Amino acid sequence: MPTPRPALVSILALSLLGSSASALIVPMSGWVPVNGNANVWTDTSGACLLREERSGQAFPVLASQQEALTFAAKLRVQLSKSMGPVVIQPVDRAGFWAVLAAYNYKKEDATYKVSQLYINDAGTLRTVTGSSADGEKGACVNAMREFIRYLAD
Repeated sequence: MPTPRPALVSILALSLLGSSASALIVPMSGWVPVNGNANVWTDTSGACLLREERSGQAFPVLASQQEALTFAAKLRVQLSKSMGPVVIQPVDRAGFWAVLAAYNYKKEDATYKVSQLYINDAGTLRTVTGSSADGEKGACVNAMREFIRYLAD
């Protein structure tokens, strides 16, 4: 499968998420902001993309694993309506919980693998989303997923 063009990955991220007012700090060497936007980052090959969004939508603090599991179950139902297949898990963030979703997103003839972290930010929803073409094997894929799973907060 050919490596996706950066524009395709950018289109995916823009179609999944709206604009944002914050700046994501990406600790991975070689990743750069897309068009100077510090909320959207890509690796040097353009095969992987990270995006942060603060929606302004109210989002509760998930104070326990059970609260995160309850939210995760609701999120799975919603995402499963338009994405497939959806895998969701709670993730511990030192004193509170976030929810990590992984799913496939289809756009035209392409399928993308998406990892998306749902996290409370001062009472509102913040998401950190990573995407790459289905079948992409570049080093950026694992680095991006590990960043979302373990480091993004």
